[in-house]
Amino acid sequence: MSKKIILTGFEPFGGSDVNPSILACQSFSKKSIGGYEIKAIEIPLHYKEIKQNIESILIKEKPEIVICTGQSPRSVISLERIAINIASLEKTAYSCGTKPMDEILDISGREGYFSTLPIRKIKDCLEENKIPCEISNSAGTFGCNQIFYHLMQFINNNEINILAGFIHVPSLPEQVISKNIPSMTLELIIRALEIAIKTTIEHLHEDK
Repeated sequence: MSKKIILTGFEPFGGSDVNPSILACQSFSKKSIGGYEIKAIEIPLHYKEIKQNIESILIKEKPEIVICTGQSPRSVISLERIAINIASLEKTAYSCGTKPMDEILDISGREGYFSTLPIRKIKDCLEENKIPCEISNSAGTFGCNQIFYHLMQFINNNEINILAGFIHVPSLPEQVISKNIPSMTLELIIRALEIAIKTTIEHLHEDK
């Protein structure tokens, strides 16, 4: 059985017909890097379905590495450090129309879970390749933080020995026309994700 990497991205939301996170992930679909088969999966931005979706993926696919991605209004690739146990929105709603306010994701869950991706190594490699990036200490309180939280919660609760975490990517140039929002080309986002994958594989082999 081949080793596997799962990449997830979200469906378009907020009136846009594209989402750079899933577009970048899909560029790797059915490809192989370093002996790892890559599978990209689109996650619907439906509040009550995200937990079940990510848990089902982990149970079915049994990957060695999981990198979830999502879109943000930031100007750089954001390597998220921690997911927190809350969902709270003031402006944008989930695609299903849900708009939680100060809602705990899991009443019995921890306050937060940390990424196990080698985010410092990934940041260094991205910077070496002239790609703007950061280590972020807040994944927000929307769907991106939610999938990140449930991903790490399931891994921790079931003592699964894999590397996993979340990466935010900027909007695409075509999404920000007439808006005062930064953007990044899809080609550069794909390159950043490729570096993150390769760096994580190298880190995994070093640990073993």
